[in-house]
Amino acid sequence: MKFAMVGAGAMGLRYGLLLQNAGNDVTFLDTWQKHLDKVKEQGGVYVMRDHKDRHLEKVKMMTPEEYHGDPDVFVFFVKQMQLDEYLKRCAHLFKPKHYAFTCMNGMGHVEKLQKYFSDDHIIGGTALIATVLPGPGEVDFMGKRGAGMMNMCPLNEKPDEMCHKLFNELQKAQMNPTLTEDFMGTLMTKVIFNSAINSVCTMFEMTMGDFGNFKGFDEMTRQLIDEAYDVCARANINLVSTREQEMKALEKNSRVDMPLHYPSMCQDMFHDRPTEVDYINGYIARLGRKYHYEAKTHLFVTQAVHLAEYRRQKMAQRRAQEDGQPANAKTA
Repeated sequence: MKFAMVGAGAMGLRYGLLLQNAGNDVTFLDTWQKHLDKVKEQGGVYVMRDHKDRHLEKVKMMTPEEYHGDPDVFVFFVKQMQLDEYLKRCAHLFKPKHYAFTCMNGMGHVEKLQKYFSDDHIIGGTALIATVLPGPGEVDFMGKRGAGMMNMCPLNEKPDEMCHKLFNELQKAQMNPTLTEDFMGTLMTKVIFNSAINSVCTMFEMTMGDFGNFKGFDEMTRQLIDEAYDVCARANINLVSTREQEMKALEKNSRVDMPLHYPSMCQDMFHDRPTEVDYINGYIARLGRKYHYEAKTHLFVTQAVHLAEYRRQKMAQRRAQEDGQPANAKTA
C-alpha cells in the first residue's frame, strides 16, 4: 500500500517506519523545518529502541507543499492543536477516493477530518504504544519489538475492503491491531486511559512507572476512571472495556510494559509546548456538562496541568531575567 504520514513526530515515525519495513511505500509530511533539514542532512532518521541500537533508516520526508503523491491512505499523527493547519496545507492533495486514518490522542480531530473526507473514508484508532522524539531527525521506540497494541474502527462502523487492507498491513508491521465495532466507544476508552495516567504524570513530571508504584495510584486513577465512565454512560457511549479492565490496563502499562516512559503530554511539557489536556480531561469534563454531570476531578486536573504549564513559563522568565534577557522573552 501507499501511505502519506501527515506528521513525522514520535508516533508518525513509528507507524510509518514499521509500515515501510513491512514493504509499504511511505512518505512523511511535516512542517518542522529543523526536523526536515536534519533528515535531509543525515539522509534519513536515526532510530533507537529503548535508547539502544541507534541506526539510520532512509525515509522520504518533505513539506505538504512539496508532495505530489497519490496515496491510498493519509495517516494523521499530529497534535490536536496543529491539525487545522496541517489539513489546510494538505487540502490540495485530498481526493474523494482517499482514506484518512488516525490514532491521535484526545478528541476533536474527527470533526476536523470530516471537513475533508467522507464518513465512509475515515478510520479512527487508538494506540497503546510508547515512542519518544529525542530531537530532530531521531526517534526512540519504547518497548520490545511487537510490544504494544492498538484498536481501530471505521467512522461508519462498516469495515470495507480498504479498512481490511489497512488492518492487514498494520498486522504485518507488528502493531497488533484489533478491529472493533463501536467508533466512539473505541476512541473514548483511550481518552479515559490517557486522562488517568498522562495528565497526572505531566503535572508531576514523572514516568509512568513512578506513578504506577505510588501507593495512591489505584485510588487516584479509580476516581478519574469512575467519573469518565459515568459521563460516557450518560452520553450513551459504549466503551470497549469495563472499568476493571481499564484499571488492569493502567496497572500493566505503568508497572510492567512502559515503566520508564514519560507520556507524550509530559514530553510536551518538558519542551515547553502546549499540552493536549483540553482534548483529554477537558473533553471529558465538557461532555459531562453537556449531559448535566459535573466531572469535578477532570475539571481540576485540566486546570492543574495548565497551572504546571504556567509554572514552567514563570520559572523560565525568571531564569531569563537572571541571565540578563528581557523579562518578556518567549518561553513557550
